[in-house]
Amino acid sequence: MDPDALAKAFVEHYYTTFDTNRPGLASLYQEGSMLTFEGQKIQGSQNIVAKLTSLPFQQCHHSITTVDCQPSGVNGGMLVFVSGNLQLAGEQHALKFSQMFHLIPTQQGSYYVLNDVFRLNYA
Repeated sequence: MDPDALAKAFVEHYYTTFDTNRPGLASLYQEGSMLTFEGQKIQGSQNIVAKLTSLPFQQCHHSITTVDCQPSGVNGGMLVFVSGNLQLAGEQHALKFSQMFHLIPTQQGSYYVLNDVFRLNYA
């Protein structure tokens, strides 16, 4: 599959799952995975999902502005950089965000997230 198409498909799946079924993100991470969320480092699939499900909002919608990707390493990994808007339920203005994923191929032919860095972008 074309790397750009793969990155776009991953991004669509990730944010649709985040917006509708956050616990469903667990399958995208492994125990060696790490999330840095606004500077806080969290390791392991269960801990990452616990963090994401404990965020102080239940409903949100991500609108993606850009998706950039690059090959990473000899094992077929990919870096995916995303920017966009995060609309929280009941809030008038959307928040701007950036997120970077380091995807690693699995033996089953899919990918998992080894590294995930999320930041809100303040103007």
